[in-house]
Amino acid sequence: MESWYLLYCKRGQLSRAKEHLERQAVHCLSPMIALEKLVRGKRTQVNEPLFPNYLFVEFDPEAIHTTTISATRGVSHFVRFGSLPATVPTDVIEALQSQTTVTLPDPELPQPGDRVLITDGAFEGLKAIFTEPDGEARSMLLLNLLNKQIVRSLDNRQFQKL
Repeated sequence: MESWYLLYCKRGQLSRAKEHLERQAVHCLSPMIALEKLVRGKRTQVNEPLFPNYLFVEFDPEAIHTTTISATRGVSHFVRFGSLPATVPTDVIEALQSQTTVTLPDPELPQPGDRVLITDGAFEGLKAIFTEPDGEARSMLLLNLLNKQIVRSLDNRQFQKL
């Protein structure tokens, strides 16, 4: 009887493992999440696995042996409790499949009101407050210079979140 199991894949080989398992008629699930990140100084939306390096698989152990699955390219091992591979309840899988994609900001990405340190340019070494993004590659920062608050637009690579 088919059941859901959890596999741990080798680092960076999740898609390879999924491809090879699907060729063996194994159902695979790797829930994805959309994150807003800074990539090369630009705010972009990136799709990443919700559980990095983990892959949910559905198969019948009497039809396809677990050693065949473990020997598949990109697969490291089954997640086990004791000596047997752990089964994942079907309602958990259904909940993961029914989730809609939500875009979340990266925790390293500054949000309005966060304190930042300017690391490059004319204002290097000053602390500022992040106010808002200014396009894809720039952001508006609030600086306090000579007891006067100034709003300046800086490249996203010129500051970091404190």
